[in-house]
Amino acid sequence: MATSSSDSLDDALEALAGYDIGLKNGNSNHAPMVAEALCAMGRPQAVIPWIAQYRERLLPRPPARDPIRAETWRSALGQRERFADWAEFFGEELRQAPWPEVLDRWTERLAPGFSAAATHGVIRVGHAVRSLAVAERPLRKAELGDALASWAATYRELPSSHRKTDRPMAPREAIAQAPVIAPHQRRSLGNITASLAMLDDFSEFAPVIGFIDVSSDSETLLAELTEIFARLYLANAHDVLTTIVFVHGVTSLTALGGMIPYISETTVHSALRYAWQSGCALYACFGTSAMAADLEPCAQNAETLIDRALANGDEHVIKFTDACLRRDALVPSPAYRAAVDHALGTMRRR
Repeated sequence: MATSSSDSLDDALEALAGYDIGLKNGNSNHAPMVAEALCAMGRPQAVIPWIAQYRERLLPRPPARDPIRAETWRSALGQRERFADWAEFFGEELRQAPWPEVLDRWTERLAPGFSAAATHGVIRVGHAVRSLAVAERPLRKAELGDALASWAATYRELPSSHRKTDRPMAPREAIAQAPVIAPHQRRSLGNITASLAMLDDFSEFAPVIGFIDVSSDSETLLAELTEIFARLYLANAHDVLTTIVFVHGVTSLTALGGMIPYISETTVHSALRYAWQSGCALYACFGTSAMAADLEPCAQNAETLIDRALANGDEHVIKFTDACLRRDALVPSPAYRAAVDHALGTMRRR
């Protein structure tokens, strides 16, 4: 018998099927991700009311225009207006092969565009994968198709220099060496994705892709990177903008963590490298301090933080709470609850 969480998520996915990947203000549609996060945190009763207040920000799903072919898909990467074409393409992919096979193939192909749409593509894929791991249902497979379509339609690579460094570093050493654009040289470009374009003129960034050794145990490396980016968040999130920016370093890695059991080791290593690069890109464009060393512990338990996130209502806060508590349950660190508490204090319901 289906659980109430399963029913609530499927009801939400059905209600959201007719909407685009963007909002009226140009930002990403977070609704499917928030719905899954609320269910995963044990708050399924909050899903439909949350969607009801968010719906006025949504745009209708555009019609498909021109089919994407298996032999020409590369030419359609990064074409935001072809989201519906990509969704139809991935729908067919998922009809022809098991979803983990499709996930592995396309995570490998899309990994160089990990930062696409401020990492929302990979984050949405991670939420879809977690829902399929609970129950393999048609609406959830369709959501995985839409999530992959979102990633492909917004695909954009960051500057990369793939020459080997003299010595790949451990993550903590590497983040201390990560370059940052001087604040007086930064340009305010409106949103995260546009701001990352500054890296095209910042030559110091390209070698970052090779700073870390990704050949070690993937789960261990993921845990190290996620904790580092939680501390990076605490050191650099000072207002609403920087809070929104730096939550993505944690939520994107957490999404990838949920995908690891279903993708090959080669794909995992590639995705981890680009996840690292993506987090460093946020730091380069918006950061000042590498990591928070001394933390003010948060004494509140997970249930209290979840209740506070639900009362707050902001989509980033809800997803960040879910990601941090998920990682804290797997590999505990005081950085995670401290980061959630900070976000709850910075973000106000909008």
